[in-house]
Amino acid sequence: MTTSVKNNFLPPGLVSNLQEVLLSRKGGSEDDPSKSNEDSTQPSTSDAVEANSDAECSKPVVLVTNGDGIEAAGLTFLVEALVRDGLCNVNVCAPQSDKSVSGHSVTLRETVAVTSAEINGATAYEVSGTPADCVSLALSGALFSWSKPLLVISGINRGSSCGHHMKKDESQESDFKDAVTVCLPLINAAVRDIEKGIFPKSCLLNIEIPTSPSTNKGFKLTKQSLWRSTPSWLAVSANRHPGGFMSNQQSLGIQLAQLSRDASAAGAARRITTQKKNVEIESVGVSGKNYSNRVKKYFRLEFVDKEQDDTDEDLDFRALENGFVAVTPLSLSQHHESDIRTTASEWMNAALPHGEQ
Repeated sequence: MTTSVKNNFLPPGLVSNLQEVLLSRKGGSEDDPSKSNEDSTQPSTSDAVEANSDAECSKPVVLVTNGDGIEAAGLTFLVEALVRDGLCNVNVCAPQSDKSVSGHSVTLRETVAVTSAEINGATAYEVSGTPADCVSLALSGALFSWSKPLLVISGINRGSSCGHHMKKDESQESDFKDAVTVCLPLINAAVRDIEKGIFPKSCLLNIEIPTSPSTNKGFKLTKQSLWRSTPSWLAVSANRHPGGFMSNQQSLGIQLAQLSRDASAAGAARRITTQKKNVEIESVGVSGKNYSNRVKKYFRLEFVDKEQDDTDEDLDFRALENGFVAVTPLSLSQHHESDIRTTASEWMNAALPHGEQ
C-alpha cells in the first residue's frame, strides 16, 4: 500500500522542503566525516559541569562555625577568603543569632530549626541553637553528606578567650579583613599538612589576634593562661535596661580544631584592664497562674576582669600585649600538653615562611 502526500497533515511544499534539508544535512556529514569527528571531541556543557563537580568533591571538607552568629563580619570575610583560595570545600553551620559566651552549651528538650543561608561559594546553614549544637549537628551526618571534615574553624569572633575569661568588644570591619589576611597562611598550612598526615595529632590551635592585626609582630607559640573572669550578681531596678557587651578594646580571634573534635567559640586579644559584661535575667512565673501578689526582681550578671600579676612572656595575653599573634596549642588530653607544645612548635617553624617568633 502506498501513502499519498494527501494523507500527511503537513502541506506538500513544506514536506518537500524538509526532505531536502534532511538530505543535505546527511550528505554534508557523509562528505566531511572529519567535521563529525571534530564535533564529537568537543566537551559538552554537561561534561564540563560534571568535571567541576568531581573537582569539588575531591577537595578536603572544611567546616566553619562561630559564636557571633552567621551574619557576623568575621565569619563572612573568612568564608569568602577560603572560597577564593579554592583549596577546600567550604561548609558553614553557625548560630542564627549571636550566641557568644555560650560555646559549650547545648539545646535540650527543644526543637532546633535549620535554614539554608546564602554565602557565595559555600554550603551554609543557620541554626537556632548554640555553637556546640551547630558542630554536633554538622558531624552527625544528618545535615551534610559528610560526617568528618578535615578541619573545623571557629571564628573569626569578637572578643577574647585568653585563659578562661570571656570578653566582648567592638571591632571594625577592616579589623576582620586584616585578621583574615593574618590567619589565612596558618589555615592553609593546617589544611595541607593534615592531608599529608604531618599536622600534630589531637591538637587544636587557639589563635588570638591583637588590636590592629596588620601591624602584628608575627606568630608566637604561647601557653594558656589561668586568667578567668569573676562572676558577680547585682540587683537592679525594674526600669533599667541590661548593659551591652561592648568595650573600647578591639580584638579578634579564631580557633582551629583538627578532625572536628572541638569548635567552641574562639576569642582574641585584650588589654589588662577591668572590664564588665552584663546579662540581665528576670524571674518569671508560669503562664496562666496569678502572681499579682508576688514580687518580681531583676538581676544583672557582671564578669569582672582583674589585673594579672603573671609576668611569663609566653602566656597568651602577654604575647598579645606585646603585639604578637598568640597561637596556643591545646590537647584533647591533659597528659599530652607538653608533647603537643613541642610538636606544634616544630610544625609552625616548618609550615610558616618565617616560623614562630
